Amino acid sequence: MSFSILVFTPLSYTGWGSLEQLLPEVEKHSPQRILVVTDPVLEEIGLVDRVRVPLEETGYTVDVYTAIVPEPPLAIGEKLVNYTRENEYDLVIGLGGGSALDLAKLTAVLSTHEGPVSDYLNLSGSREISEKGLPKILIPTTAGTGSEVTNIVVLSLESSKDVVTHDYLLADAAIVDPELTISVPAKVTAATGVDALTHAIEAYVSVNASPTTDGLALQAIRLISRSIRRAVTNGEDQEARIDMSNGSYIAGLAFFNAGVAGVHALAYPLGGQFHIAHGDSNAVLLPYVMGYIRKSCTKRMGDILNALGGNSQFLSEEEASYECVRQLERLVQDVGIPSTLGGFNIPSSALESLTEDGLKQKRLLARSPLPLYEADIRAIYQSAFNGKVVEASFANIQHP
Repeated sequence: MSFSILVFTPLSYTGWGSLEQLLPEVEKHSPQRILVVTDPVLEEIGLVDRVRVPLEETGYTVDVYTAIVPEPPLAIGEKLVNYTRENEYDLVIGLGGGSALDLAKLTAVLSTHEGPVSDYLNLSGSREISEKGLPKILIPTTAGTGSEVTNIVVLSLESSKDVVTHDYLLADAAIVDPELTISVPAKVTAATGVDALTHAIEAYVSVNASPTTDGLALQAIRLISRSIRRAVTNGEDQEARIDMSNGSYIAGLAFFNAGVAGVHALAYPLGGQFHIAHGDSNAVLLPYVMGYIRKSCTKRMGDILNALGGNSQFLSEEEASYECVRQLERLVQDVGIPSTLGGFNIPSSALESLTEDGLKQKRLLARSPLPLYEADIRAIYQSAFNGKVVEASFANIQHP
C-alpha cells in the first residue's frame, strides 16, 4: 500500500495587488526591527520602497540588506547570518528573486542557531536545525524559483551547489504579486520562467509524484507554456505576468512535494563551475535530460505535450513523447536561451568534471524515473554539448 503526504506553505496571498497584505501580516508578529533582504537592483529601481516606506510610516524600524549576488556562494550566506546575529531583528522579509528569498530564509532560521552555515549543509554538514528562528515573509519579484513555498536554500560551493533544507525554512507568509514582476528584464523572465517550467515537468515525472502533485504540475505547465513567450516579448502584458506568477507558485508547490530530479542535479554543477544562472542551467539541459529518460516515462511525456499546447490525440505514446522533447527544444529557443553548452562557452574539457559533480547530487538523482549513473550523466552532458538529443540505451548502458 502506498500513500503520499502533501505539505503546503502555511499562508499564501496571490494575485495582482496582493502586496497590500504585507502590513497585516507584519502586524501579526509585532516586530520592533525588521530586516529586508533584497536584490540590489530592486533598491536602485525603487521597488524596495514599496515595502520599506509603508513599514516605516507605520512606525517600524527597517534595515535593508543588499549585499547579495545571484547564485549566492556559501560565503555570502555566512556573512548575512553573522550580520543578523549581531543585530536584534524580530522579523525577516525576503524581496526579490530566488537568491534573495533563499538568503532571507537562511538567515531567519540560522541566525538563532550556533555555528557556521557550512555545518548545516546537506552533503557535508554535521548539525541539525533545531528551532524555527525568526518569522519570515517572502515576496518574489520573479516568476520562476518557487522559493517562497519551499523548505530549501541553495548555496554555491567551489565547483557545485549544496542545500540547507528543513521545514522550519518554510515562510510564515508568502505574497505572490504579479505586479512586482513587470520590471523584470526579458532575459531574466525567460530564465526564471523555464526554471519554473522545469520544476513542474520534473515534479510530474518524479518517482514521488502523486495525483495531487500531478494536477498542480500540469496546470503550472499550461499556464507557463501559454504565456512565457508573451511575457518575454512584452513584459507589461498583465495577463501573461499573472499566468507566469501563478504558474511559478503552483510549480513550487508541485516540486516541493514531489521533488525535482535529473535536470536540476546536472544544472547545479553548471552554476557551481561556470556561474551560469540557475534558470539558464535548467533550460539548456531540459530537452536533453527529458530526451534521455524518455523511455521511462513515455505516457507522462504525452501528458506534458498536451499541457504544453500540443496534441497527442492522433499520436502513439512513442510519437507523443518525441514531440514533447521537440516542443521543449523550441520553447527554449523561442525565449532566447542558448540551446547547447557551447552557447555558454563551456569547453568539452569540462565534461568530466561536470559529470563528477553531477554524480554527487544523489538527493535529486534519486527522484528520476530512470536511474542515472555515471555513464548516463556523461552521455547527457555530451549530448548537450553536441546539441543533439540522445536517449538511454537500456541494452548498452551498463548500470551497477
